[in-house]
Amino acid sequence: MRVYETAHDHCVMPGIHMVARLDGRGFTRLTREVHTFEAPYDERFRDMMVATVDHLMNCGFKIIYGYTQSDEISLLFHRDDNTFGRKLRKLDSVLAGEASAKFSLLLGAMGCFDCRICQLPNTEIVTDYFRWRQEDANRNALNGHCYWTLRKDGESVKAATEALKRLSTADKNELLFQHGINFNDLPDWHKRGVGLYWKLYDKPGLNPVTNEEVVSKRWRIKTDYNLPRKDDYDTFVQKIIRRAN
Repeated sequence: MRVYETAHDHCVMPGIHMVARLDGRGFTRLTREVHTFEAPYDERFRDMMVATVDHLMNCGFKIIYGYTQSDEISLLFHRDDNTFGRKLRKLDSVLAGEASAKFSLLLGAMGCFDCRICQLPNTEIVTDYFRWRQEDANRNALNGHCYWTLRKDGESVKAATEALKRLSTADKNELLFQHGINFNDLPDWHKRGVGLYWKLYDKPGLNPVTNEEVVSKRWRIKTDYNLPRKDDYDTFVQKIIRRAN
């Protein structure tokens, strides 16, 4: 019977960059109706997503960069990662399972993720991918703050949604400004998402032979809530890729 499981297995070719994209399933209802989180952004939810990314970067895959915004996660594999022979069904199912389990434990209730693997041919496309997701974060932040500003003014769900459809980016910024909100002054993680990457740090210790204090180098994950934007973000992502390869 094994052939029925494996006959259509697909593997990512060697040398191809892999990015896993995970999305929360039904998270709009989960965060608005089932559980009470502050709108449009809640630090508790952010911290749960960050902790989930941290877990995924430590559960057996060679992930060099993790990124999260809203209810989504993007994970950049080391180019030479060969976990599970790069089989798509294994990567998708294990990552979705790990993310769902970790987030559910943090939430104290069930929260599920789906997963798909993006196969990207070169570092330029990888950079474009992460630039795309960050621009999406910026759009989400502007729309989210405008929507909830209108809702707090007493507009219905339908009225607030329809009003935003008629507004340009400049109009949305002006709407917030008229309510005392300067979009540029909002926290960076609202507009740019959060990045996690490996960084060397000094770890003091004691040489048991000489009894002298020594400093060794160790890798640990750094969580960055103030990511750069646009061309600077491109450079930032490229630097992570070069350092890993």
